[in-house]
Amino acid sequence: PRSLPRAREPLPPRPDVLYKTSIAFSMKETSGSLFKALACFALRDINLTKVESRPMRTNPVTQSADSKSMQFSYLFYVDFSASMADENAQNALRQLQENTTFLRVLGSYPADDSRL
Repeated sequence: PRSLPRAREPLPPRPDVLYKTSIAFSMKETSGSLFKALACFALRDINLTKVESRPMRTNPVTQSADSKSMQFSYLFYVDFSASMADENAQNALRQLQENTTFLRVLGSYPADDSRL
């Protein structure tokens, strides 16, 4: 089995290394909610390298407020090109947190630049 090295305390990023950060978040389903969430990064010129969605394990389907339609709840996984030490990334996540019901930083790590 493969494992990744982990550190108890965050290691300061090295200036000569490109970093990637992985997050997971969920939000209420409203018109334009995903657009608003991703705009937090676009407004700061932060490149998204992966966006995936998965149905929530608990309560994946709920009745809407008007009781005429069903709403689906998703967990979004996003990777972006920045370190958590980057002020732009911190500001993007602060803004994202205002629009989400759940937000977790999964990790920030050196990006694989072997394909560049």
